[in-house]
Amino acid sequence: MLLRDIVKIGEQNRADHHAIIYRDQLISYCEFAQSIWRCADALRDAGIQPGDFVALLLPNCPEVVIAYYAITAIGAVAVPSNPMLKPPELAYIWGDAKVKGVFTAESLVPNVEAALATRNQPRAFIVSVGAETTDHRATPWSQWLADKDGAQRPENTIREEDIAICIYTSGTTGRPKGALLTHRNLIVNCRQITQALPFTENDNFMCVLPLFHSFAATVCQNLPLFLGGTMTLLDSFLPSRAMEAVEKHRITVFCGVPAMYAAFLNFPTDREYDLSSLRMCVSGGAPMTASILSAFEAKLGKPILEGDGPTECSPVTSVNPLDGERKVGSVGLPVPGVQIKIFDDNDVELPTGEIGEIVVRGENVMRGYLNRPEETAAAMRNGWYHTGDLGRFDEDGYLYIVDRKKDMVIVSGLNVYPREVEEVLSGHPAVADVAVVGMPDALRGEKVVAAIVLRPGQTVTVRDMERFCRKQMANYKVPREIIFRDSLPRSATGKVQKRLLVKELELAGAVAETTHKR
Repeated sequence: MLLRDIVKIGEQNRADHHAIIYRDQLISYCEFAQSIWRCADALRDAGIQPGDFVALLLPNCPEVVIAYYAITAIGAVAVPSNPMLKPPELAYIWGDAKVKGVFTAESLVPNVEAALATRNQPRAFIVSVGAETTDHRATPWSQWLADKDGAQRPENTIREEDIAICIYTSGTTGRPKGALLTHRNLIVNCRQITQALPFTENDNFMCVLPLFHSFAATVCQNLPLFLGGTMTLLDSFLPSRAMEAVEKHRITVFCGVPAMYAAFLNFPTDREYDLSSLRMCVSGGAPMTASILSAFEAKLGKPILEGDGPTECSPVTSVNPLDGERKVGSVGLPVPGVQIKIFDDNDVELPTGEIGEIVVRGENVMRGYLNRPEETAAAMRNGWYHTGDLGRFDEDGYLYIVDRKKDMVIVSGLNVYPREVEEVLSGHPAVADVAVVGMPDALRGEKVVAAIVLRPGQTVTVRDMERFCRKQMANYKVPREIIFRDSLPRSATGKVQKRLLVKELELAGAVAETTHKR
């Protein structure tokens, strides 16, 4: 089964049922499918061939879903990209993937042009979504689909094993790498999820998580369409808007990151919302604290099912059951068809209760990393994907994530690798030394904190450093706190001792006279 088969089945069997709800638009499966076939026809006219890479740089909207399925329908590879990224970040990703086209928001066309201009590659087409524009650099969406009425589903040969999407995930080297997921990976993961949780064609999933994220792409997009259900799109998250959508559109499934559930708790409601349609809430992307989970369930009376899975696994690998025992602090049981084990540093399985690296095997595991055979081999040792997370199983088979081997900070469900931020800060002429760590944050789960040592005789302000960072990286990666220090704690071999640095910051309250909080 291919991704385009999901669309065809919906067109045949659920033609008049709502596939997508967005603002005042109610898009049936028939309308959805026809838009995809038209977009696919336009892609072929633009010269896109099977195996070519095409980027998506859009907020949540019907067009990003249509383009995603159109790209994969002709055998090309979709490259979901974060609209918050800046041109240098996009230039690296799109240069690595050699993208031949970009679907983007009209307001982001200048960023797209700036990113594409730095590549020594043939010019890529740009399709803009939103207000009609006279900008000669982009083709408006309506013009892109013009004269494509009556287009049919592409019939070119695509195999389940062909790459469908390439999602870039940050690496400890500071450079993101593209995880290659096949049609089979994604379809299998949808089946695995439906075997783990009782979703049906009558479910309406709220999709407020950004669709460039693997969690949203699978659980909020592919899964409801696989079921023949409905996805209700929100392009930004506000607790009031989310609850209004649940009430108005009778949402049955809400998927979010812990920061969203915390926001619900802190939101002062001026009226009661009818949330009776909501059957369950799913949490992923970052660890859920017991306090947030219990407070949310007490306030709204809706169960939260915490799950987990890395992008490289399509991504869902485990989840707490709805009808069985839910264990607070656990990411649940492996979904059917997924094997999870705990290995030591020598790839030897550890007994129940002992902490080691979480490894995964199953048909949902990626093909590998684009252009990175050595990193692929290291991650896929002996047929097991090594997640880099440390965890343990309890006696009932529930998985607990204890820590991360990877030096990563999760900000509102988005991964930030300190090495990437350190490389940017090190590029400032006043910086002699820098270390970036994650610290707890009540709203975002974690925040990025930078400790900086200046060169002798140099003077720079926190504002200067923030402006410097914002020009080169997405805002969520910019340190929330910047602390100037005389030195950094280092080991005898010269390596920065980040655990010791975190302890020092905790002891100091992570606040000093030289620290400015944004």
